Amino acid sequence: MSSRIERALVTGASAGIGEQFARQLARRGVALTLVARRAERLEELAGQLDADVEVLPADLTEPGDLDRVEARLRAEDQPVDLLVNNAGFGSYGALAELDVEPQARMVELNVTALLRLSHAAVGAQLARGRGGVINVGSTAGFQPDPHAATYGATKSFVRSFTEALAEELRGTPVRVMLLAPGFTATEFQDVADIEPGVLPRLAQMTPEPVVAAALRDFARGRTVSVPGTANTLMQLGADVVPSSVSRRISGLVHRRFAGTS
Repeated sequence: MSSRIERALVTGASAGIGEQFARQLARRGVALTLVARRAERLEELAGQLDADVEVLPADLTEPGDLDRVEARLRAEDQPVDLLVNNAGFGSYGALAELDVEPQARMVELNVTALLRLSHAAVGAQLARGRGGVINVGSTAGFQPDPHAATYGATKSFVRSFTEALAEELRGTPVRVMLLAPGFTATEFQDVADIEPGVLPRLAQMTPEPVVAAALRDFARGRTVSVPGTANTLMQLGADVVPSSVSRRISGLVHRRFAGTS
């Protein structure tokens, strides 16, 4: 990690990929601002890290909390050089059978919060002449996702938005990268109500190598990081296979996650 990255703000830092970003950045000597809803989990994590850690509890679907995190990204005192937009969740099932409120909240977190925080970070970083953003998307963003229609659409937004923003910032001292992991063994599966055993072990990664690959690719200046050979092949396939085919395959997979036959 470049010595120019002195402080990183990580959202969704209390578990999974976000927690691993915190741990691996701390080992690289980066100071941290950790954001998540669960203050006690953040405090516990902060106590385990050999780093300067600021704990900032926030629910990014609450306008007041989101405003506070935006303000922190714009602050000139202890400025944030790297934003890791990791907070997000998903759910599976036929849209007509799902409660619409969690679907709308998913869009607020996965899309609106990510957009607003990226805007705050990039503006402040350009003014200071350094910085970067890593937006955590998913391989679900590479094709339509029946039975995860809202989640897949939010991750498609993250992919398109991040790649477009990276191009806008070409030639500036601020870099933006999309991290698009595949199935990763985290609390995401519990939140999404995916039954244990549905995902084959060979199809899953753990957060440690996902984050290690992301930080390596960010240091190399890449715009898109897809950790794992299987996930890379999936991405390449999605780029060449017609959506009429990819959406059928995706639908068959996600029907299993939703517990339907």
